[in-house]
This record gives sequence, C-alpha cells and structure tokens, in this order.
Amino acid sequence: MTTRRAFLGRGGLALVSFGLAPRSLARLAPLANSRGKTLVVLFQRGACDGLNTVIPYADRGYRAARPSIAIPVPRGNARDAALDLDGFFGLHPALLPLLPLWKDGSLGIVHAIGSPDPTRSHFDAQDFMESGTPGIKSTQDGWLNRCLQARPDPEATPFRAVSLTPTLPRALAGRAPAVALASLRDFGLGASSLAVSRRFEDMYAAAEAPGLRGSGREAFDALDMLRTADPAGLRPATGAVYPRGPLGESLQQIAQLIKAQMGVEVAFAEIGGWDHHAAEGAVDGQLAIRLRDLGSALAAFHRDLGSRMQDVVVATMTEFGRTVRENGNRGTDHGHASVAFVLGGAVRGGRVHGRWPGLAAGELYEGRDLAVTTDFRDLVAELASRHLGVADLSLVLPRFDWSPERFPGVLRA
Repeated sequence: MTTRRAFLGRGGLALVSFGLAPRSLARLAPLANSRGKTLVVLFQRGACDGLNTVIPYADRGYRAARPSIAIPVPRGNARDAALDLDGFFGLHPALLPLLPLWKDGSLGIVHAIGSPDPTRSHFDAQDFMESGTPGIKSTQDGWLNRCLQARPDPEATPFRAVSLTPTLPRALAGRAPAVALASLRDFGLGASSLAVSRRFEDMYAAAEAPGLRGSGREAFDALDMLRTADPAGLRPATGAVYPRGPLGESLQQIAQLIKAQMGVEVAFAEIGGWDHHAAEGAVDGQLAIRLRDLGSALAAFHRDLGSRMQDVVVATMTEFGRTVRENGNRGTDHGHASVAFVLGGAVRGGRVHGRWPGLAAGELYEGRDLAVTTDFRDLVAELASRHLGVADLSLVLPRFDWSPERFPGVLRA
C-alpha cells in the first residue's frame, strides 16, 4: 500500500496547509497579470567561509591568519587574485560573474553578519536562523512563513510560497500554505503527469479527516495550475545560461514560476557543501568550486528575469562562518560571522554594508572568529518590511527588539 508520505516523495510535490488559503479552482484561471514583489532566499548549508568569499584583503590580520589559503590581493584584471570592490574588500575570483552586478548597483553585500547565538552546531544554527529565534528550540514555524501570516491574502495562488527542495524547509513551516517541489519537470503536460494528478486526487478524496482532504485539495490545485501554465516550458531569456547542478536548476525553475506569473511571493532554494574543514583552497579548491556555481547561478537568474528583477530580491544566508585562522588541513573550522549577498529589487548595491569589526587578535569573537556586527534578524526585518511590505515586524520576529535604525540599509526605503 502506498502511504501519503511515500507518494508525495515520489511525485515530487509536498504541501503544508492548515486552512488559511481558499480552495477554489476559480483563482487558478486566468493567472494574475499583475506583478507583485518576490523574495527569494538561498540558504548555503554547511557554513560558508565569508572571509574567502568577500575578502578583507586590506585588513592586516587576514593574510597573517591564512598563510596557505589567503586570496592574493587584487592585481588589475588578474583572474588569480581578488576582484577589487572598494579598495578594502574583494570578491573571490570564482565570483567574477557577479562583478558586473556589483558595478551597476544591482548587488549589495552585508559582511560580519550572523546569529548572536554561540552554537557551532550546524543543525542548531540552521534551525535558529530559519525559525528566526536564535537560542529558542521550541519555535514551531519559520520566519518566511510568518511573513505570509502577517499579510493574509485570500486571493493567493497555491504558489504564493514555494521551495525548490524535496521537502519543506524549516523557514517555510507554519500555518500559511507552502509548496515544496523537487522539480517542475515532474509535472509537465504528458500522460504520466495526468496519471499522477488523478492518483493524487483520488487518494486525498478518500481521506476521512477534513484536514487531509483540505491539504490534498490545495496540492491538487497546485498540480492543476502547473499543467495549465506549464512554466517548465519557458526557456531562459536574453541568453542566460544556468550552471548544471541542483542550484542552477532550482534558480532556473524559480525564474520559470515568476515568468509564468504563478503568484510567487516567497521562494526558497538551498545549496550544500560549504563545510570545508580540509582542502578549502584559495583561488582553487573546494570553496572555489562552490563559489563558481553560486556566482554563475545568481548571474544567470538576474539575466533571465531582466526587468522583472525590479520586483525581485534574492538574499543568501548561511548558518555561521568559519574560523579566521586556517587549520592544519588547509581548511577552516566552525566560526561565527559570515557574509550575505542581496541582489535585485531596490538594492543599494555597489557597497559593503555593516560595520567591519576587524581581524586583530583583540577584535575576534572568542579569540578565533569574525565577530557578528549585524544580527541576521536585522536583515530579515529589512527584507520583510521594505520589500514584502510587512507592517508589524513583531509578527515575523517575535522576542526581537527590531528597529529601522539597525537595518543594514541594503534596500532603499
């Protein structure tokens, strides 16, 4: 017998719904013509090394702490050295595709950002960052879901909140309906997808519990909407080329949903492989491979959406950074602060936001890590307020004394 859990896993779509969204098929056709705001959150799982991603090459402590993995100082247009940003910071050369976006003001950076919680556990730190309540394990929902709860929309489509992941991430857990899609390709217009949809509908129609019937109805509405709009058939625009791999595929599919006007307000994607305790490397190495994928995917997404990027903001997050000093394996260990990229929309780009704490011995957190000078919740608050239009941020960030004065200032007011 096929269980609901197994069926959802093989079918490529999972949905959480607790009754806030209407279940009428009428809202599926015609698709909305108006373009609303969209926030895309990209989580770098494993703790990205912010110091070798956006390099503080002018800080004396940087090179002294990393004799074998430091990125060389900028040398004109050299591709084997840092790409100069402002005379103090430079991009890792693997992020070359992002440099034009920095220069035209589409890309902003927040450095020394992270969680105030001291944990060095990946699991706990990711949970705290996605729940938006560092140090509190009892929080039931995620901050992205609470953004939706703070702005109820009875006319929302089933794709108001979507994650291009096999299962729903912690950030989207909660009372507001959200969809997790492993792949849009699983739901084309072919006979196999129609069979999947019919089987899905029959299974949930037979459910006795009203809650299960409602969740099944919402999921089937989402399948029906995918078949009608066929976003998977939209090709990348203006010559955009996404890198092969999970991240490129996820961002391409989010772009397809946006271009098909599926009503996406918040979207989530993730990329793992940032836990480089060994062989992290400098210009080359494991980090460079990851950054090359990241930079190419973000640049392709921006190019693909074109003028639509005026309504879209992409923000990266990672659970914590890495130690300032390299270890004996040409890698770095679990640290504290890292770096975030913010792209598109009303971004105040071409600048590194936040206060730089310095890398001198007396400035390091616990004597080993880059200190956090921007609480990640201040960035969350700015994204929720200035981009999504959330009026009451206490609904998104409970137990946090937020203030516009502490916003990193990465978005124009």
